[in-house]
Amino acid sequence: MKAISPRTDLKPLPTETLINELQSFGVRLADPKAGAASRRGGAGPSDHKAITIDGVTVMVPVHTAPAFESPYLVEAPDAGGVSRISREGLPIGQVSFPAQPKFYGLTTADGIPYGKIAVLHGRDVLATTVLQTCIRYQSRTRTCQFCAIGQSLAAGRTVAHKSPAQLAEVAKAAVELDGVKHMVMTTGTPPGADRGAAVLADSAAAVKAAVDLPIQVQCEPPDDDAWFGRLKAAGVDAIGMHLEAVGEALRGRIMPGKAQVPVERYFQAFEAAVPVFGRGQVSTYILAGLGDTADEILAVCRQLTAIGVYPFVVPFVPISGTPLESHPTPPPAFMHAILGPLSRLLVESGLRAADVKAGCAKCGACSALSAYERRACA
Repeated sequence: MKAISPRTDLKPLPTETLINELQSFGVRLADPKAGAASRRGGAGPSDHKAITIDGVTVMVPVHTAPAFESPYLVEAPDAGGVSRISREGLPIGQVSFPAQPKFYGLTTADGIPYGKIAVLHGRDVLATTVLQTCIRYQSRTRTCQFCAIGQSLAAGRTVAHKSPAQLAEVAKAAVELDGVKHMVMTTGTPPGADRGAAVLADSAAAVKAAVDLPIQVQCEPPDDDAWFGRLKAAGVDAIGMHLEAVGEALRGRIMPGKAQVPVERYFQAFEAAVPVFGRGQVSTYILAGLGDTADEILAVCRQLTAIGVYPFVVPFVPISGTPLESHPTPPPAFMHAILGPLSRLLVESGLRAADVKAGCAKCGACSALSAYERRACA
């Protein structure tokens, strides 16, 4: 367990500092059933729970080893749904939990619970993994060592392939019943040179035909840049192509299959995608704490912002059952050393999370970056 600085006062922490610490240390919950259900396995922020702090909803680890020893405790909510949060026994503020979404209570026309088709992320984001299988996951010699895409499928919490019709049905209900504002569609990588772009295009077209909802898709860079135009024509508003790690040697160790698509190809794809979707509507997800230094991450972020790509940097959180389940989370000081300069770089580059139409950067729940960005704009 990392060393934790003791606090002997009740002075409120700045929002970005509190979020940063919560996402590194995690939190202990006096009432694990409060609010919407936490997530285990799958893609995206697994082993997390959505918590609202100062009007900002963030995903905080609750099922990880660091969380079980966290200095932070969230007490059971009162009658108004508000909980007190304390650090080493000292109250420091109040938090609340987004309610269980209404669409979770429904089933599709073919009898599948909506929650197995798509889930609520943060407060108002609908997220789905269209293909819950991946060619990178079939062998431990090729899999991304942080990935748990197969866990939720094996546990029966999802289905292997969400059809366009199912996604459209659930998206429409999520908008009408729960006020969802945008949607994220990711996918495991299938065989073929399009690397999932084709199934994402079909899915996005179906959703857009059913409901007016901004959509971000996420996949590895397809071999043919023409796919960016096809995705845009299908109704996709933004795209994420995720580096995860920035150093080639580290990528080869941590994600040996995915590293077969080199960083150079990612940058070629970024430069081709920005003119199609617009500045800030192309993003990449970088997991800080896997082994890249703060300087290495910031150097790549400067390259990305120069071409109009939004680098969404999040703290790595190990997921139980993966090869990296015992890998430590980055300390708050490490994240601060990245997010502080990065937020200023984003503001100077005119790339704001608030201007992103859909996706992880707009949601911002998996990182304190948007809170740092708001401070940089103040």
